[in-house]
Amino acid sequence: MTFNDLLKLLNDYSLEEIAKIKKAYSYAQELHKGQVRQSGEEYITHPLNVAMILADMHADTDTICAGLLHDTLEDTDTTKEEIAQEFNKEVANLVDGVTKISRLNFSSKTDQNMANTRKIITSITNDVRIIIIKLADRLHNMRTLMFKTEFKQKENAMETMDIFVPLAYCIGAYSLKSELEDLSLKYLYPLKYQKIKEIKLKIEEESKNCLNEMLIMIKDILNKENIPYEVRIRTKNIYGIYKKLEQGHKISDIHDLLAIKIMTLELLDCYRILGLVHQKYHPINYRFKDYISNPKTNMYQSLHTTVFGPNDRLVQMQIRTLDMDKIDTYGLSAYWDINKGNARNVMQENLKNKYQFFKSLLEINKVFGDNQEFVRQVKSELFTDKIYVYTPKGDIIELPKGATTIDFAYKIHTDLGNTMVYAIVNDTIVKPDYVLQNKDRVRIITDVMSFGPREEWLDKAITTKARRKIKEFGK
Repeated sequence: MTFNDLLKLLNDYSLEEIAKIKKAYSYAQELHKGQVRQSGEEYITHPLNVAMILADMHADTDTICAGLLHDTLEDTDTTKEEIAQEFNKEVANLVDGVTKISRLNFSSKTDQNMANTRKIITSITNDVRIIIIKLADRLHNMRTLMFKTEFKQKENAMETMDIFVPLAYCIGAYSLKSELEDLSLKYLYPLKYQKIKEIKLKIEEESKNCLNEMLIMIKDILNKENIPYEVRIRTKNIYGIYKKLEQGHKISDIHDLLAIKIMTLELLDCYRILGLVHQKYHPINYRFKDYISNPKTNMYQSLHTTVFGPNDRLVQMQIRTLDMDKIDTYGLSAYWDINKGNARNVMQENLKNKYQFFKSLLEINKVFGDNQEFVRQVKSELFTDKIYVYTPKGDIIELPKGATTIDFAYKIHTDLGNTMVYAIVNDTIVKPDYVLQNKDRVRIITDVMSFGPREEWLDKAITTKARRKIKEFGK
């Protein structure tokens, strides 16, 4: 991999931007001179690959420069001030954001790891680009993990699954998430990984004729209707198949194993295409999802319908606009391509106003001073299995598995929790400590003359905000 390979990805960048990226590469190359990776390659190949992953996302110039420079503060003698002087404060802040806190500040390696994990997770509150650089950094490290010892391979794979995969999911970066999952599984359970990989390849080969036949038919239908489109075939990633099998499902039970993605320009055409697909292929009614009207909590949007294809094969159809597809693939980083110069502000604004995990993260960061307790709470509240329940208006609320109507009420509004007397879940009256299930419809019944939250609610609530508000009410 050479700098010329990076240049090939920069066709849409101005000459001034390319000159700045060249300068960052030369600067990093000089600082890392003489350093080698465990593979024996010159160290500069790592930041170069990180920059290429970012450029493939159409990252802004400052982010690509920071990708090239991301290890300089940690592994060379340069300083944040020197980077700011050579480039600008934005680049310096991004590089500082991805740099580990020095071991000298801690009494143990564990304390240092917890502090650095907290720094990575909370960096998203200041600038989401820091997380994206860290994800690109981790992705290349996972791609080259074969040069590490077996112990380090498993350690890195476990950390990737615990921290980086959930972060990629939170910002909607499915492409990064899927590859990180597969690479982690490869090192954690190599035999299972290889077996499922072989099953996946076999299914792809056996399904090739079926899918090609469907592609020809769909293209013909859309051409006749003069609907602009792009189509792609997708097979579920290896880890996704592994997870389903571990839950007790059979391969034949995985309805989204095979998928055809149809992208168009206009939102209304998505629904037109859905109707045309259903006219040709019989759908399974209970497998239809409208994530356009009701986006996932990480802003994923698409129409999903599972249909009977040729030879009775089940095939999932994913129908969306091209912009939705960019967001579905790259998450927040897609705005680099969609919004160009204003992307960073759009990312941060959307994160603040549309992504439910963001407010929960701010709450956890405020409540937990101890780094170890902070990381433990983030894992149990934000990075754990989720349930998705509905408000009376049909809004989707994301909660950790095991959450109660107490957690639901406080997530909506503090006053709702403080005045709750009971709840109605799926038309049934339940107590405040009722444990919610996925897809429940929840209405909170309040009384301003109530005594407020009970002390025993503390043992029933599992979210940080609910527990804090209950404690504050009693003071």
